Amino acid sequence: MDKRWLLKERGDESVVTTLAAEMGEPTPIASLMAQRGITTRKQAEDFFNPSLSSLHDPFLMKDMNRAVDRISTAISRNEKILVYGDYDVDGTTSVALLYSFLREWHSNLDYYIPDRYHEGYGLSQQGVDYAADRKCRLIIALDCGIKAVDRVKYAKSKGIDIIICDHHLPGDEIPDATAVLDPKQPGCNYPYKELSGCGVGFKLMQAYCQVHKIPFERIIPYLDLVAVSIGSDIVPMTGENRILAYYGLKQLNESPRLGFLKIIEKARIRMPLAIEDVVFRIGPRINAAGRMESGSKAVELLVSQNPREALTICDGIDRSNDDRRIKDSEITSEARRMVSEDDRNGDARTTVLFRQGWHKGVIGIVASRLIETYYRPTIILTESKDGFATGSARSVPGYDLYQAIESCSDLLESFGGHMFAAGLTLKQENLQSFRERFEKFVSETIREEHLVPSINVDQEITLEEVTPEFYRHLDRFQPFGPENTAPIFISRRVKTLACQPVGNNGTHLKLSFARHNAEPIAAIAFGQADMMDTFRDSGGVVDIAYSVEINEYRGKRSVQLNIKDIKG
Repeated sequence: MDKRWLLKERGDESVVTTLAAEMGEPTPIASLMAQRGITTRKQAEDFFNPSLSSLHDPFLMKDMNRAVDRISTAISRNEKILVYGDYDVDGTTSVALLYSFLREWHSNLDYYIPDRYHEGYGLSQQGVDYAADRKCRLIIALDCGIKAVDRVKYAKSKGIDIIICDHHLPGDEIPDATAVLDPKQPGCNYPYKELSGCGVGFKLMQAYCQVHKIPFERIIPYLDLVAVSIGSDIVPMTGENRILAYYGLKQLNESPRLGFLKIIEKARIRMPLAIEDVVFRIGPRINAAGRMESGSKAVELLVSQNPREALTICDGIDRSNDDRRIKDSEITSEARRMVSEDDRNGDARTTVLFRQGWHKGVIGIVASRLIETYYRPTIILTESKDGFATGSARSVPGYDLYQAIESCSDLLESFGGHMFAAGLTLKQENLQSFRERFEKFVSETIREEHLVPSINVDQEITLEEVTPEFYRHLDRFQPFGPENTAPIFISRRVKTLACQPVGNNGTHLKLSFARHNAEPIAAIAFGQADMMDTFRDSGGVVDIAYSVEINEYRGKRSVQLNIKDIKG
């Protein structure tokens, strides 16, 4: 599929010139700094040298005093506390974080992860009943709860207090909980609004330590959990998130908790870990527990202190991940076949598919994969245990999927989400009407440019500028993530010296490009073997979009290009 290359503005030239001179940076690096809003030497020093001392005072967050007071009271009275969290990576790392911390000071403790299929997302009645049956007096709800108005009322009727630690946007009504910690809620003056759910949990932990005179150093080992939540939940890699992720990766590399160590060993992840390893290797394994079996298995692994126990749990989670991949591949192939065999899909602006036997735990992944192929808003549905059609929706960049689903709300039993991703449930007899109405709304509101994939390019440079020293400068921008993405460059009219398919099925390309007055530079183009014709048709002279990385082979490290797109 042809892609648009969108070249970003370089940034103010006077700022770029000043930064390059004051910092001794190459001009392309100074330009990258300016593009990220770094305009002074002080900002640059703070960015490249993140400091835990720069974290905000946790008591700037609304209700933090009330939350710490209630936990302190519960511990002093030996009340049973239930640590509750969602079944995804952010939720399970949040629960592991607070449960592991609290058990240092309090033994009357339990945790709970809702079942994805029987309870769904967020604070459930079944979870509250679980707490009541075990005589819990306090629930700490992590990565969920900001819209749980009725569930909080239900808990109060059972004599249970709730502390909410969430990072999602609130609804019109804030739950009447003992304390609500959410930087996005009205009236909260906390300076940084983009924490992960686990990040909010960490701020609660930090506040508790300040009140009880516990040295901050005691909670640094928990930052590996925070880093995994930040990377996996795709929150902006800015401000406090960048500081927490930076030191969390340091913890993961130097002294990871037992559960992460077993995942790293099982997945054979090469050290040192980067944020990409968290996103693509660690996070999916933790997620697989909630998708295929139970998210509580992930928490068991992350709080385990017994090597044999941790290995057994890790083996089970790894099998769940293998199962997830098989289901993902099977359903994706079936879904693509359904699209290709349906004549109505030729000019369609949406994809809406339903099949009874599809596994609910992977349909969100399948929706994302179909967008890679067809690049249009996509909804994948399966049959729920109560006979409804339930599923996941994904959008393309720039298009508000939630608004499109909301326009069909009278056909739905329930829905929720945001601009780019959502979940929905409807009666099966409403499927055809929903499909037609959704297609009509999207067709009338989506712009043509939304239907063409694009690559945001930071700068145009020459291949001669790509040196080991240049990579060392780029590496300082890590960890990468939203709003601090790995830089993408383009180079034009480069001469191809070698091009050959590689990989098990020959789906990738191994390349080499010529450079003036320099050694040729190697490149890899994953999943782009179909571009062989482009090289033949252009005589080997092409424009390339790429990121710069290090390739390590047999102990030798060299700079290589990771090709994102090729144009003849």
